[in-house]
Amino acid sequence: MARKKLIAANWKMNKNIEESVSFIKEFKILVEKNNKDIAIAPPFTALIELKKNLNGTKIKLGAQNMHFEEKGAFTGEVSASILKDAGCEYVILGHSERRIYFDETDEMISKKIKMALKNKLKVILCIGENLEQRENNETKAIIKFQLENCLRNISNNEMKDIVIAYEPVWAIGTGKTATPEQAEEVHLFIRELLKKLYDGNISENIRIIYGGSVNEKNAKELLAMKNIDGALVGGASLDPKSFAEICNA
Repeated sequence: MARKKLIAANWKMNKNIEESVSFIKEFKILVEKNNKDIAIAPPFTALIELKKNLNGTKIKLGAQNMHFEEKGAFTGEVSASILKDAGCEYVILGHSERRIYFDETDEMISKKIKMALKNKLKVILCIGENLEQRENNETKAIIKFQLENCLRNISNNEMKDIVIAYEPVWAIGTGKTATPEQAEEVHLFIRELLKKLYDGNISENIRIIYGGSVNEKNAKELLAMKNIDGALVGGASLDPKSFAEICNA
């Protein structure tokens, strides 16, 4: 059975509640006939209103991050159960911006994944190399290290609720994109690595999506690749028309 494509929007620190609702009202009409899985991760403050506005649609809500503890004295943080309560089905974990600006380690991300799965959230796990690592031919070593450490305590059964997002750090927000062939090569490597870490069934069924300056011009070519099962979209997901074009590619 073919893997169903997933197109996820990461709005990062953009859009207030009014702007978020306005986007959804326009966007949901543009993707009414779309048969891919679509998820949108807005800022936390917009989750409740978007939940109301997505009722009756197939579009899912996601969050951009969460804490690895159940609850407690963690000022400014949000737990998995709070996200679930707000209507989230997905959570993005391990994004390079979290790793770079907030010093998140693979160990922390691993704990977050465990807590998200415990609370029945699906995880979009981001992995990827920076420009220096790519130029030093370290891409596969970095991917292997991140995957092994982030998925350290994750069972075969839990893997069904994980999506891997390959995001080369050098292509995020830079306008540079890995060529479809470059992206496909890494996606295939990830799939083969998961076969070794788990089994052929998991490797064949897990969705591996691409992120890194995906837009309406390059989406079709990227999504045509055999091992690219969707996209995690940043800047181009902020406009309803361009994001709908990507979803409909």
